[in-house]
Amino acid sequence: MSERFGKAPGDPFRYGVYLRPDPATCAAVTAVTTQLRAQYGIVSAGAFPPHATLVGSRHSTVDPKSIVDAVSAGIAGIERFPVYNAGVVPHGVGLIHDVHHLADGKTPNPAFTDLAAAVDTAVAPLVTPAPSPAEHRFDRASFHAHLSLASHDLYERPDLRDEVIEYVRALPVSWPDEFTGDTVTLYRTRSDDWTGRWWRTLTWEHVHTWRLR
Repeated sequence: MSERFGKAPGDPFRYGVYLRPDPATCAAVTAVTTQLRAQYGIVSAGAFPPHATLVGSRHSTVDPKSIVDAVSAGIAGIERFPVYNAGVVPHGVGLIHDVHHLADGKTPNPAFTDLAAAVDTAVAPLVTPAPSPAEHRFDRASFHAHLSLASHDLYERPDLRDEVIEYVRALPVSWPDEFTGDTVTLYRTRSDDWTGRWWRTLTWEHVHTWRLR
């Protein structure tokens, strides 16, 4: 077995720090992902709780409390900020609800990027490289805040992409125009096989919630 597909100390766990949307937006995400599972068997986005990733799928051998302490210190001075819902849009192979921009729909929301950068800086010293999946390193230039609706399944079924986009846009789901970004969460995820279709066996547990001041 090659190093790329080997196991790492601390497997089968990974950690993600997310911005949790307001309850109404969470309900909208869940409505869409539930429909996609029921209609097409698409499960990857719905395998997670509704969230916008700040840092995701980080491998670490430290205890969760060390991660909580590091993030607590890293975001201590960050204030809550408005998040604007820009609607359902294609993104890569998949489909997202875009929450990356300010109200003008064009300018990236600097508060969102700053929060992600602070979390990345906080957890970076605690991360141990793992052979798989590929690391999702934070990059300020490429960071794009979003709520996933359909993702990895469509690598296997690219023929469904256009149909899924049409289907989601026709669903009678209401999205708030904006919400306050004030809730940050730490989750520990687990999969039986991070080297392959990890979303088929993904489970997660909530570890900690922070409220921005």
